[in-house]
Amino acid sequence: MSEIEISIAGGESASFAAGTTVQEAVKVLCSSKERKNTLAVKADGKALDLTATLDKSVQLTPITITSDEGLDLLRHSAAHVMAQAVVELFGSAVKVAIGPSTADGFYYDFDRPVPFTPDDFEAIEQKMQEIVGRNLPFARQTMDRQDAIAFFKERNQEYKVELLEDLTDAEVSLYGNGEFVDLCRGPHIPHTGFLRAFKILRLAGAYWRGDEKRPMLQRLYGTAFFDPKALKQYLHLIEEAKKRDHRKLGKELELFTINEQIGPGLTLWLPKGALVRKLIEDYWRSEHYANDYELLYTPHIAKRDLWATSGHLDFYVDDMFSAMDVDGVDYQLKPMNCPFHIGIYTSKKRSYREFPIRWCELGTVYRYERTGALQGLMRVRGFTQDDAHIFVLPNQLEDEIFNIIDLNLHVLKTFGFTEYDVFLSTRPDKYVGSDENWEKATNALKLALEKKGLKYEVDPGEGVFYGPKIDIKIKDVLGRSWQCSTIQVDFNLPERFAISYTGEDGKEHQPIMIHRALMGSLERFFGVLIEHYAGAFPLWMAPVQTVILNITDNQLPYAEDVYAMLRKSGVRVSKDVRNEKLNFKIREAQMAKIPYMVIVGDKEMETGMVTVRLKDGKNLDPMPVAEFVELINHESKKSQGLES
Repeated sequence: MSEIEISIAGGESASFAAGTTVQEAVKVLCSSKERKNTLAVKADGKALDLTATLDKSVQLTPITITSDEGLDLLRHSAAHVMAQAVVELFGSAVKVAIGPSTADGFYYDFDRPVPFTPDDFEAIEQKMQEIVGRNLPFARQTMDRQDAIAFFKERNQEYKVELLEDLTDAEVSLYGNGEFVDLCRGPHIPHTGFLRAFKILRLAGAYWRGDEKRPMLQRLYGTAFFDPKALKQYLHLIEEAKKRDHRKLGKELELFTINEQIGPGLTLWLPKGALVRKLIEDYWRSEHYANDYELLYTPHIAKRDLWATSGHLDFYVDDMFSAMDVDGVDYQLKPMNCPFHIGIYTSKKRSYREFPIRWCELGTVYRYERTGALQGLMRVRGFTQDDAHIFVLPNQLEDEIFNIIDLNLHVLKTFGFTEYDVFLSTRPDKYVGSDENWEKATNALKLALEKKGLKYEVDPGEGVFYGPKIDIKIKDVLGRSWQCSTIQVDFNLPERFAISYTGEDGKEHQPIMIHRALMGSLERFFGVLIEHYAGAFPLWMAPVQTVILNITDNQLPYAEDVYAMLRKSGVRVSKDVRNEKLNFKIREAQMAKIPYMVIVGDKEMETGMVTVRLKDGKNLDPMPVAEFVELINHESKKSQGLES
């Protein structure tokens, strides 16, 4: 029998007989602690179970319980265990579909005649715990694809049959734990006993293969951790997230609403929410003016031919609304602002002396999102992008990207976001433009990130059809990631629209276009802000900075005078002069997340002063109204980072 050389990444190597299992190699090459923590390995980049055999020399990288990949294996395996529990509990009438791991857990789709209810969760979890206690190995077997089709047909598992029929592989792998056998590439944890901390979280509907014309399946979501403490912490975060849900707080704090009579996915900004939006927009405009941008406004519709020229009809048509006939010409609600900015660019001849040209717009766009995908402000059909397009000369590209990153991080910090993940998204399978330009654009983004000293991950194939991009995913107070900021380099649209500038040599040249959004969309960003701050916005963003509370009707005239003085001074103020007890009105103000309460009684009326109560219950010494205005203004600037 021939010998092969097997090594552990960063560790020992040894000779083994060909056909040695991964587990046997790990036993020799790893310490007892390392062996205990190893779930699977990567062999030359390919993930393998511990039971896999090795027939050639290779370097192994352990996948351990402390790694993200190890947690992903655990959760994928947990999906199999949940499916096994459902089948054991509810019988062979249950048809199983797919069950992958997700970023924070796993799910499995089932076709079952009887709907699941939350009451079923406990029974399923108990059955899963029983399966865990059996320490069942995840046993892999390979099978001819046609034999696998026959295997699942015999068990009336039509979804597995369909998946197999769509494959081209001659041979497929199945995983069995006990009598439950599933179609799966693997790998998995060695046995079910590793699954010690798990929870079924919720139930949802899901169309088979995401097709609204296919059967609606029942999707059970769950999560799993190696450490029960980590599960407990995660469940705590879920409860905290429920309290912060922007849909719940948006209604309670009267910030926005969505009216089914008007249409799903179309946001109505209520007065308080509209005021926050104005504050965000005013700040956004002032920062862009300070950074040498010029403001644009463009229409909401355009001739459909425009989107053929831009390429959106070829690559984006499924996300666009249907065309509308206007005087026999097809028009289109805009899904993007970029072609309009190119229209402004072509309104006159351009010289190299004008560059860089920085244009920004709070432009409302419309995209067809499926009804099932809509979610409060996070996924809507009409939204306003904080859009910008910068036209640069080739030698300006890297520095301009660097400047955009600086502005981007400054704006995010002002809103309270200092933690984020950065991704460099590269060329997708379907793209336009030359490989040479894609390489130039990708390298420019990469160099700017490195020049800025930002850590980033490459996200292969996730660029847009016209160019690569940088995505910045901000992290909220609960550690959740949100996609907001994006920077995209585009050689394609300038070429498709044949735009040019006169160079120093007197000849015509093609500029490079950068697409850029800092917040992404105002709707989504506002939803993230609501959840990040639990509705208690920083003072500079609070729709109501203070509320006036009178103790009795005797102070009504003075309360009205104070209200008028504060409003005239620019303080965002409301008044609660209802004939209610003061403590009741204080509780109402606290629930409304109002930072300051101005209390006026007989003493305040006599002295011309106000008593200020903070939302934490602390009272400040009585002060003149003018002094309170100074306090509000100072604290507001401080909350925005403008004063210390």
